[in-house]
Amino acid sequence: MVSVILRRVIAGSRFATNCSYSKRAHLPEIRLSPETKIRTIARTPVAMESIMSNQERRAHAISDRDSRLLKSEKIISLVGEERFDAARDILEVGCGSGIISNALATAGHGRLNVFAVDVADNRVEKDGYIFQQVHGTTLPYPDHSFDLIVSNHVIEHVGDRNAQLHHLKEIRRVLKIDGLIYLAVPNKWRIIEPHYRLPLLSWLPQRISDAYVRLFKRGSYYDCQPLSARKAMTLFHDAHLQINDVTLNALRTTLTIEHPRHPITRLVNGVLPDWSLSPALPIIPTFVFMLKPLQS
Repeated sequence: MVSVILRRVIAGSRFATNCSYSKRAHLPEIRLSPETKIRTIARTPVAMESIMSNQERRAHAISDRDSRLLKSEKIISLVGEERFDAARDILEVGCGSGIISNALATAGHGRLNVFAVDVADNRVEKDGYIFQQVHGTTLPYPDHSFDLIVSNHVIEHVGDRNAQLHHLKEIRRVLKIDGLIYLAVPNKWRIIEPHYRLPLLSWLPQRISDAYVRLFKRGSYYDCQPLSARKAMTLFHDAHLQINDVTLNALRTTLTIEHPRHPITRLVNGVLPDWSLSPALPIIPTFVFMLKPLQS
């Protein structure tokens, strides 16, 4: 059965068209006649990538209110209540349903100016913050505008490495000199890919992952690029950001908030030290980082 599935995946990848990369805002649009496109696709993989880059990335906004409220509670806990209380201007990049932005504003009891951006308007909660729709990774704000910026499971959606780096540089640009970034990203090496719920999907080359998504009728191509820990660290370094990996603390906080009475929570939070959990980091579902601008 496994061999049959693999043959179908590989066969699908051979005959796929328009299945490779999603739209990158930083790339110029290539306009070719249909005949030229066919000749180009047949001859040059690089041009093929440029043509395919015009595919749109799909929305993966989570509209479940309870899970988003728990997420906002987790963000505040990891940022620290003292730091959160001292903030005045907050930006959520990639706000999706808008529930987290609203929850952050509510937690601020009227003293916060909360802003949110996304490339599509999929909001189910529109109150309490100022929303702006954007194109690509450029942020429509002046330098040094925000005390706290939240990028929660966004960087894997913005495009290739260049787009991901620009996403980080723009966040750094609009962050105040003493500001803080909360950034969460799914682990490339997690067992179940979170957006399509397929085992090992993010482990595969783009062409094979596209075919895998089509095989199980989850879409026509795979439009996410999760990061490994090493690639995340390299991107942060290239964006001139100071790194604080709080993944294990985030795991403990998540268990406390979402499963306070579960035996596993008591075991992990009450018994196990960090060193005993570290071996699980390579396949932990989500990495969480607190980032600050590196001072030159």
